[in-house]
Amino acid sequence: MPRQKVLALSELVQDQATRVVIDDVPIAVVLDANGAVHAIGDTCSHGQISLSEGFVEGDTLECWAHGSAFSLCTGIPQNLPAYEPVPVYVVEIENGDVYIDPNVTKEIEQ
Repeated sequence: MPRQKVLALSELVQDQATRVVIDDVPIAVVLDANGAVHAIGDTCSHGQISLSEGFVEGDTLECWAHGSAFSLCTGIPQNLPAYEPVPVYVVEIENGDVYIDPNVTKEIEQ
């Protein structure tokens, strides 16, 4: 399935995650302090908790339940208890809208 419009860029609040679901794939979308839009898997790899309910700090999204922070750029956890990364999706902005393909993840070297 090709990319899909998930929301308007104007709907995002800086440094706050917004949950979207595309084809049963939960994704946390974040507008960071530098104006970049990120999309990472919305399920914490440690506790199966929605990351979009967590806290954006710099370039990470922290799980509210156990404190693991995931890089918005790589999906790699920055601290324990999580040790498995979450997927990071390619984001495209076109005419003020945010598009994501839930089948296309960024290739991240660990």
